[in-house]
Amino acid sequence: MFPVHYHKNFKKHFNLRPKKIQDRFGEKLKIFISNPFSPELNNHKLSGEWVGHRSIDITGDMRAVYKMTENITVFVEIDNHNNLYGH
Repeated sequence: MFPVHYHKNFKKHFNLRPKKIQDRFGEKLKIFISNPFSPELNNHKLSGEWVGHRSIDITGDMRAVYKMTENITVFVEIDNHNNLYGH
């Protein structure tokens, strides 16, 4: 697994989330690091303005968006489904 980094926007929005969401992200991140495609993450490609990115589920409605390059994984955003995808 590649090293995980966090974009400044991710850090900013993560810090605005309730502790419950932050803790849940931590749980999901552990799963992601050991198996990025674990079924419970619902890891999937994104399209539209997020083309080239992927998303994992944090809660029923909360998502974390990331981009994987040749040697690094960067989480770029954390928000609810509607705010991220507009539908």
